[in-house]
Amino acid sequence: MSGKSSREARREARLQGEGEDAAGERRKRLLQLGSALVFLAIVAVAVLIVVNQNDSGGGDTSLEDTELVDGDLRGIPQSGLTLGNENAAVTLVEFGDLQCPVCKGFSEQIVPEVIDAKVRSGEAKLEFRNFTIISQESVPAGAAAVAAGQQGRGWNFIELFYRNQGPEVSGYVTDEFLTEIARGAGVPDIGRWNRDRKSQAALNQVSRTTAEAQKLGLTGTPSFAVIGPSSNGVEVLGTPGSAGQLEAAIETAG
Repeated sequence: MSGKSSREARREARLQGEGEDAAGERRKRLLQLGSALVFLAIVAVAVLIVVNQNDSGGGDTSLEDTELVDGDLRGIPQSGLTLGNENAAVTLVEFGDLQCPVCKGFSEQIVPEVIDAKVRSGEAKLEFRNFTIISQESVPAGAAAVAAGQQGRGWNFIELFYRNQGPEVSGYVTDEFLTEIARGAGVPDIGRWNRDRKSQAALNQVSRTTAEAQKLGLTGTPSFAVIGPSSNGVEVLGTPGSAGQLEAAIETAG
């Protein structure tokens, strides 16, 4: 049987080339389509983030969870921004920014478990230290918490602020908002609180604890540290993923 003619060979080669060209064109179109879909997905995620921020509750003077916060903290001694028995052997320190949405999540999901398990019993005390990293608005918010602490309502202020937090750097941290948080937190003398929160002493405390966090090498909020008889000074814990990890750190430091 004779082999293929040169004409047939050329025809097959042409058809093969056309097939390869068509396959290449299809691959090119698929890659372009895939890139477009990835781009659209990124845009969609960005839009969702913006929408969620714009639709986020809080940041106004119609406060939520005032009774819940009061009930969670009722009966636990407070001094300044420290919650719990001042003679507790272990101190758990939270470095936080009141504008921080992750701090808000910890305040609602993780910190209450630690308070119930370790602070209310007197095994540990919990101290909040301002670490203002989000914007300049965090400074007056932190000073307002310090001033509330001077009247024994610091933790009520912090927890109520978190539960009514607005979108980051949106301008919601106004005098009106802070005053409503103070009232909701049960600060007894609002006039004194107003003077104290604007004082250089309160602002200096915010600056001092922020500088301390930076010196410890912390870069985000919330970050935790523990101090106790068995700890090596201030031991940085970072941002644990559960209340159980914080409780274990308290036990180890005790």
